[in-house]
Amino acid sequence: MNKVMLMGRLTRDPEVRYSPSQNGDQLAISRFSIAVDRRFQRRGQDGNEVTADFFNCTAFGRLGEFVDKYLKQGSKIVVIGRIENDNYTNKNGEKVYSVRVVAEEIEFAESKKAADSNQSNGGNFGGGFDSAPKDASADGFMNIPEGIENDLPFK
Repeated sequence: MNKVMLMGRLTRDPEVRYSPSQNGDQLAISRFSIAVDRRFQRRGQDGNEVTADFFNCTAFGRLGEFVDKYLKQGSKIVVIGRIENDNYTNKNGEKVYSVRVVAEEIEFAESKKAADSNQSNGGNFGGGFDSAPKDASADGFMNIPEGIENDLPFK
């Protein structure tokens, strides 16, 4: 089975091009890259801490059109798809080995409000939490309505 699920942020705006499909229509091909935070940090070969991995992704057809229309640099998404080899021979005759994620499903991983907030912060994507609900108290917790204390399953 070849299935991958990644959650991360687009590192740049998607690149979209159109290619003729078998039925004569134009097929959207969208290429983008996402940065996926690691749970644990490690030192890279240069001695610096590595906190994220970067994955090249491709979406075809209607999904590619969706990427073109709704996603931009900094968008937090979940990509579900498969991994494919993307090997080729360069101009110097050297074999280059790489992989890419072919997206089969893409979902937003944050609300539009949070995404707009992240964009207005100059691209500072830390935190990732929405602001407190409108019925939250000053400490960030929701207020419990009067008379419900007896119905709660814990004390």
